[in-house]
Amino acid sequence: MRLGLDIASLAERGHVNQIIMISGDSDFVPAAKLARRAGIDFILDPMWSNIANSLSEHVDGVRQCVNREPENKNDPLHIDNSSEPISIDEDLDLDDEL
Repeated sequence: MRLGLDIASLAERGHVNQIIMISGDSDFVPAAKLARRAGIDFILDPMWSNIANSLSEHVDGVRQCVNREPENKNDPLHIDNSSEPISIDEDLDLDDEL
């Protein structure tokens, strides 16, 4: 919410001519639309993530500032590599005495 308000404020005041956002979240669609209507060049860098279709319609371009993916994406604990969601052990009985 705060980033969206900052984008709207910058757009309305005309303080910038370009915004580069590092995100791909569709929550920023209203802010991107407002910025583009104000004549601001709105660029996304999704950092190798997917971009919501609704957001890609309202930006001027997508650029990767860093060309190489981070090595942590190969980590077995990375969110994209986990096969099952992490959950609390259902067998845990909190009423047991210690």
